[in-house]
Amino acid sequence: MAQLLTETEIKERASFLSGWTVEGSKLQTTRTFKDFIQAIKFVNQLVEPAESAGHHPDIEISYNKVRINLTTHDAGGLTQKDFDLAEVISRIN
Repeated sequence: MAQLLTETEIKERASFLSGWTVEGSKLQTTRTFKDFIQAIKFVNQLVEPAESAGHHPDIEISYNKVRINLTTHDAGGLTQKDFDLAEVISRIN
């Protein structure tokens, strides 16, 4: 099981992620696209990196907006796995 990060470690790692916020025990971002089709294309691009990492985001889709929440459920909060996947997701257009 992944090790939970301390509040200090979470703040430090979050400071390097543009467009992400810490909301309780979750790392969160919302992306806005031209339309629903573009939003779904983005979500489809998340499949391979999430599967490769063995770490799956919680995803909400509302027309052209995609909200992604990352947390390590089995650890009960934020771990390095969440920040690693957030970095990968940040590079996807």
